[in-house]
Amino acid sequence: MSNYIALLRGINVGGNTRMKMAELKLMMEQLGLSQVQTYIQSGNVVFQSEEEEEPLRTKLEQGIAATFGMSVSVVLRTAAEWERMMLDCPYLSAEDSSADNVQVALLPVEPPQKGIDKLKAVKAEHDDFRVNGRDIYLFLPQGVRDSKLAAALSKLGVPATARNWNTVRKLADMIKSF
Repeated sequence: MSNYIALLRGINVGGNTRMKMAELKLMMEQLGLSQVQTYIQSGNVVFQSEEEEEPLRTKLEQGIAATFGMSVSVVLRTAAEWERMMLDCPYLSAEDSSADNVQVALLPVEPPQKGIDKLKAVKAEHDDFRVNGRDIYLFLPQGVRDSKLAAALSKLGVPATARNWNTVRKLADMIKSF
């Protein structure tokens, strides 16, 4: 049995992808997942499963399409991958309390070099980023709202969903409770 964190891209932002977390939890339980818990309304879920990542991701995306009638990208990480992602952050330690300006964009696959080059070309005066496999660390000292770098993540050519460091820490705490 593996402990997983699922991140749904673009849930409950804007008006097109509204989803109640209680309904998402129920859907995931009906798909045979256990210990399902959601965190806030932006599509963060921790759970247990015996399935491998890729078929599980496909199963979740198909379940969401069938249940909610929308196409949503799902990014999965195991608890071990999540812990490693936190330890590898170049901008702060996992325990750093001054993490307001750090986000992590998580991708289902590694971005192609062409996409990384496009992101590097963005003129974001104060912002910085580092790519580490399927994770992209963002340092946004003036916040995410007006960040040209954060807005340009689509240039990577693969789906990306970003979470702030407070959410990263909370999901780590939740997955440790299993």
